[in-house]
Amino acid sequence: MTKASMPVGAGGQTPEVPRSVFITGANGFIGKALLKRYKDLGAQVRGMDLFADPANDVVAGDLTQPQAWAEHARGCDLFINTAAVVSLAAPWKLYREVSVQGVRSCLNVAIAGGAKRFVHISSIAALGWTYPDMADESCDVVIGDQYRYGVAKGASEHVVLASHAAGEIDCTVVRPGDVYGPGSRAWLIEPLKMAKAGALILPNGGKGVFTPVYVDDLLDGIMLAAGLDQGRGHIFHLSSASPTTCKAFFANHWRWAGRSGAPRTLPLHLAAALTRLIWRVNGLLKIKSEVTPDTMYMLARTGDISIAKARRLLGYEPKVSLADGLRRSEDWLRLSGQITP
Repeated sequence: MTKASMPVGAGGQTPEVPRSVFITGANGFIGKALLKRYKDLGAQVRGMDLFADPANDVVAGDLTQPQAWAEHARGCDLFINTAAVVSLAAPWKLYREVSVQGVRSCLNVAIAGGAKRFVHISSIAALGWTYPDMADESCDVVIGDQYRYGVAKGASEHVVLASHAAGEIDCTVVRPGDVYGPGSRAWLIEPLKMAKAGALILPNGGKGVFTPVYVDDLLDGIMLAAGLDQGRGHIFHLSSASPTTCKAFFANHWRWAGRSGAPRTLPLHLAAALTRLIWRVNGLLKIKSEVTPDTMYMLARTGDISIAKARRLLGYEPKVSLADGLRRSEDWLRLSGQITP
């Protein structure tokens, strides 16, 4: 087994391993991976999530009720907020409570507890779905009454960067691309379920741009952004070196589901109308589903994102190819019984 080590940054510098780390959303896909990586490096790691995990020193809590878990975060050097509404189907009220009020609560806890750095995990969804090709961190964030997840992410970034600008605490914002790998609900588990049901639909012929980043590469980028002085006060895009199409990516799920060819497609306006109808019916029947118009918009993105800033300032360099990442993902899906030989 390879011994865990910190990633090496631009110019050969390596971030110091933080003495103690606190992670919100510590039971989630990214949060759990970060917790394990920092623990393997010898850091003291604690966290909170909706459900406790005593074995990993994770307490039960809610971003909107920080008094229940704030003491558990006291004394941490590094505070990483991965907790979020991981859904494209939530109501505005929930997004506002978690992505704005909840993020401010996290900042308050980190400041009161003496943290030296606050890292907020946002998303490229903050850019919307019609951003220009090779969009960098200076591009506009999305606003409006559609694409709620992206609007909420942009609002959460504002809260964090305002705190940094006010001198309250050193902050860094990370915008991952489409994070996949063993344990990914958004890009492995849920699409596979939809493929098995024959309900995986792609807009615009599947030509939408998909920006995959394997979870191990994302962890490297987060640790560089969190540990290097060059990360203070910045937003960083972290993704792979090159994109693919939604058709190419999700053809794997279609195959894993035992289907031939590729997922069905519809023009975006028809796909959005169909999923809007399904979304409303599911709401009436109280069925939870990620079949929403916003999902169709996300899968219709027309541009890639630039990781040049992260490369230049942090020395970030993705190492896991898409082919290798998909192979590892398929192995995990088979091992966990979600697909059969």
